[in-house]
Amino acid sequence: MAKHVAVLMGGLSAEREVSLDSGKACADALREEGYRVSEIDVSRDIGALVTALSPAPDAVFNALHGRWGEDGCVQGILELLQIPYTHSGVLASALAMDKEMAKTVVATAGVISPTGQVIKAETLDEGDPLPRPYVVKPVREGSSVGVRIVREGDNQPPLEVSGWRRGQDLLVEPFIPGRELTVSVMGDRALAVTEIRPIGDGFYDYDAKYSDDSEVAAVHVVPAEVPKTVYEQALDASLAAHRALGCRGVSRSDFRYDDSEAAEGSLYYLETNTQPGMTANSLVPEQARHIGLTFPKLCAWMVENAACDS
Repeated sequence: MAKHVAVLMGGLSAEREVSLDSGKACADALREEGYRVSEIDVSRDIGALVTALSPAPDAVFNALHGRWGEDGCVQGILELLQIPYTHSGVLASALAMDKEMAKTVVATAGVISPTGQVIKAETLDEGDPLPRPYVVKPVREGSSVGVRIVREGDNQPPLEVSGWRRGQDLLVEPFIPGRELTVSVMGDRALAVTEIRPIGDGFYDYDAKYSDDSEVAAVHVVPAEVPKTVYEQALDASLAAHRALGCRGVSRSDFRYDDSEAAEGSLYYLETNTQPGMTANSLVPEQARHIGLTFPKLCAWMVENAACDS
């Protein structure tokens, strides 16, 4: 009998629509590989989720993104139910979702990050916490949700119109000039390095990641056109981050590469995504194709490597 896989999608975060796209794409790919698939749109009703997972499937493909789906919460429910699931476990998911904590852990593996600080959102109404330009991002969100670069001459919007909440923890870091690089890890292997080139003067924000609009989208260059030493450094750093955080399955780590002469090619770690996007525009399937792995085969590998922490 075909193995039964339940695909969790949707959820409650700001990334709900992307998660629905990811889940649908993965469900279709798994059916193509011969799995029996059920699709579950996850809501705040935990009882409904437990009911939908009864009788228990052979594995859960977790296609949720962002808070409550990528931060250890759903993983904890699946641990209690003892259903193997894709991607990282409770601890690794929680660590990676907290950007400041992730940087601290990954630093123990010798991976360098921009030196920043955590502030409360309302602090921004009092003035610049760092010399401009600097980057502000929520400590616990994914997919560049709520990220803003504050440059010379920019007006700092009042908190009420910035999209951040009073009392919310924000990570403030110096803006690293140069190029955006990202690396996917699959098990014990770093797949490839992609350079992300936003269209125009923008940066790789949420819209650039998932929009089909050519005005805001980004170009993906894989393999990245960087010096071989930098390429290898990015591969090694992403695998080191994956291991230091305790990730399993697939993850994706993001970097800034300052290619200015003064920086001598410095590479800076930004964050690790434990449940990166799996849409048509997504980077992990793109890098998998680069090494000769089709999208259905990638999804099947993730299911066959699903596990529980305990």
